[in-house]
Amino acid sequence: MKHMKALGIKFIFTAIVVYSIFGIFYNASLGRLFWISVLVTGVAYIIGDLFVLPRFGYIIASIADLGLAFLSLWILGTLIIDITMPIVIASLFAAVFMALCESLFHVYMREQVFHTVPEGEKTPYSSDRLQTEFAEETNEHSVDEKKKENDKHK
Repeated sequence: MKHMKALGIKFIFTAIVVYSIFGIFYNASLGRLFWISVLVTGVAYIIGDLFVLPRFGYIIASIADLGLAFLSLWILGTLIIDITMPIVIASLFAAVFMALCESLFHVYMREQVFHTVPEGEKTPYSSDRLQTEFAEETNEHSVDEKKKENDKHK
C-alpha cells in the first residue's frame, strides 16, 4: 500500500509538469499527455526510486532521475505528440522541474516507504527532540525572592 501511495504522489507531480510544459508549448491532447505521464512515472519509479535510490543515495538518484526523465520525455514526446517545433528544450525544462520535485520525493521514499533513516538523522520535528524549559519566574515565590535580593543589593 505504501508503494501505491508513493506512485500516486509521483504521478501527480509528473502529470502536473507534463501537462504544464507540453500542454502549453505543443497543445497536445489530455489523453496523450496522460499516457506520457503514466509511462514516465512507471519507468522512473522502478529504475530511479526502487533501484538507484536505495543503492546510491539522494544525489546520484536525482541525477539519474534527471537524465531518465529527459530521455523518456524526449522519446515519448517525439512518438506520441504531433510535433511542430523541437521537443528537446521542452523535455529538458520538464526534466529539470521533475528533478526538483524528485529531490523532495526521495526524502519521502526514504522515510515512509523504505524506513531507512539512521538513528542520528531524524526529522527536525520528531517528538523525541522536543524539550520544555521551566524558568524561575513561573514560581511566585522565586519571583518574590528575586525582588527581595535585588532590593538588598541596591
